[in-house]
Amino acid sequence: MDSNGRTARPRLALNTFGIAFGTAGIAGTWTAAGTELHAPAVVGEVLWGIAALVWVLTIVRYLVGAGGLGAVRADLRHPVFGPFAALVPAVGSLLSAHLAGWLPVVGAVGVWTTAAVSTAFGAWFVASLLTEPREPGTLHGGYLLPTVAASLLTAQSFAVIGHRTLALGFFAAGILFWLLIGAVLLARLTSGPALPPPLFPTLAILSAPPAVAGNAWWTITGGTWSTVDTVLVGTMVAFLLPHVPLVRRYLRTGFAVGFWAMTFTVAASATYGVRVLTATGLGATGTVLAWVVVAVATLFVGTIAVRSLGLLSARRVPARPAA
Repeated sequence: MDSNGRTARPRLALNTFGIAFGTAGIAGTWTAAGTELHAPAVVGEVLWGIAALVWVLTIVRYLVGAGGLGAVRADLRHPVFGPFAALVPAVGSLLSAHLAGWLPVVGAVGVWTTAAVSTAFGAWFVASLLTEPREPGTLHGGYLLPTVAASLLTAQSFAVIGHRTLALGFFAAGILFWLLIGAVLLARLTSGPALPPPLFPTLAILSAPPAVAGNAWWTITGGTWSTVDTVLVGTMVAFLLPHVPLVRRYLRTGFAVGFWAMTFTVAASATYGVRVLTATGLGATGTVLAWVVVAVATLFVGTIAVRSLGLLSARRVPARPAA
């Protein structure tokens, strides 16, 4: 209850922005399917609209229940939830790049703005890693978001609006941070402590960089197949396969909004998969396989969405951690 006797809204956790992130991801998959497989363009556009709506509503909902600037700062510094703040400009970058196809100037302004926010937050995040040691048990796959995901998605967005040199710079930064932070996370996961069940879905984020890098490189090069694509495809498959024996573990983990952490990895991998399968001369076989990839990714994200609606109806809103 608040001071007026009204029931206070629960504080929203930053990982809730994963809903808009995953929705934007599957929207990108259907946009790629529209280009490569002649899928109905309206499906992708509807999904982009849903992603934009969810993104705006989540920002508003978070700020309404934020509890002041001090509470926001505490959220950003939270060792578990803080990295997910990078999803706010990341989704904005994806939306802006797509909008650039309809409104070039507005989209470009959005790309530049979200790039500035992502870069500032990423720099601050790295500085905090270097100066504020934290318990190994708080590290998880989400630590790739402020640097690796932010850099690679910014690279893709800059490529969309025609700034190839900037895109290459951000692409290089994303690969560098993938190697550095990825190594730290691998050491943490192999040496313990074990991930608590609520953070188990963040393992999927570890497999996202090859696909996100692949989509960025595809956009930078205009879809011209190269050795870089061969390397990224092989790496993507290598990173995705370990999740097959983990399926039972995922199913045994109690469902929560944190499962949206898996959706962008699935969607980005599907997007790159569609592009690869339709560009490698497999003919009808490649087309069929590409449609299977789209269907599986859509079913996965759709299932997470339906389960999340169940949480909403049960009023199990993800609470933000106390400062």
